[in-house]
Amino acid sequence: MKLPEELQFIENARMPQKTTTARLDGQVCVVTGATSGVGYEIAKRLAEGGAHLVLVCRNAEKAKRVKAEITGLFDTRVDLVQADFSNLDEVQVAASQILHQFPVINVLINNAGIHLTKRTLTADGFETAFAVNHLASFLFTRLLLERMIEKAPSRIIQVNSEGHRFGGLKLDDLHWEKRRYRGLQGYGASKTAQLLTVWELADRLQGSGVTINAVHPGEVATNIGMNNGILYRWYQKYLLFPLLKDPRTSAEALYYFAAAPELSMTSGKFFNQTIEEKPAAHALDRVTGKLIWDISEELTGLHLKHKAVDNEQLMPVRNSGLTIAS
Repeated sequence: MKLPEELQFIENARMPQKTTTARLDGQVCVVTGATSGVGYEIAKRLAEGGAHLVLVCRNAEKAKRVKAEITGLFDTRVDLVQADFSNLDEVQVAASQILHQFPVINVLINNAGIHLTKRTLTADGFETAFAVNHLASFLFTRLLLERMIEKAPSRIIQVNSEGHRFGGLKLDDLHWEKRRYRGLQGYGASKTAQLLTVWELADRLQGSGVTINAVHPGEVATNIGMNNGILYRWYQKYLLFPLLKDPRTSAEALYYFAAAPELSMTSGKFFNQTIEEKPAAHALDRVTGKLIWDISEELTGLHLKHKAVDNEQLMPVRNSGLTIAS
């Protein structure tokens, strides 16, 4: 018996997944959050496919170890950019440095993410999960977008989640000042906002040669959530992890979106690993999508920029001190 549409994601997770043997030799692939879990595995898979990696990581020491491991395994180039995606100034600096050093960006994988059980705020006063999971990737993508359009074809992959189905997005309370914070709904709100802006950006990119898609990477064991309290960490390590898949399965799915020739024109879609899927109804509300797009521009400062035709110019960098390591 076929499951109801809203539960189809359960069946999709068990379906055979698509793969590709296509290579990415020399293509510049930017990956955020690449020192563990899904980001670490996709970085290795991209390197295996010949890609030139630009890894954007919060922890410089972990990033250096990942670089050493990858360059020891594969004959490819790996560059490192240090940035904490809870700090939008650092997101701007990272984007500026990438634009300065790399004339072409072929693939952008926005993977950095966080799940919290308690409400915390960033230095800018934003709820942390919303800032890291949505605002940072929104800003980072927009800052790199003009370069990607200039050198198209190129691909943007938003690592999203079935967690968007938890909902939680309220435009009049994005930072949970009026409600009791619930971790799953806070996470769901951030992923819903990300999905809604994927549809908006896909519309704006039609005919540009740049595609954008959102991908749930599968139910895999990663370190997301391990920053929470001891009880949550115990639950995740001993009760949840044994039920989850190896994150290498996610790497194969994301590599498919980065490399598969048959996806060159596919844009504005949501996938459960490699199976196209209909998101929850609240994540398809285009009226809310246009509103969250405008709000996100305001919160990230993008509304202050002068627009060139229909696309954007790089914002001035307000802070420095981060370096690219070749």
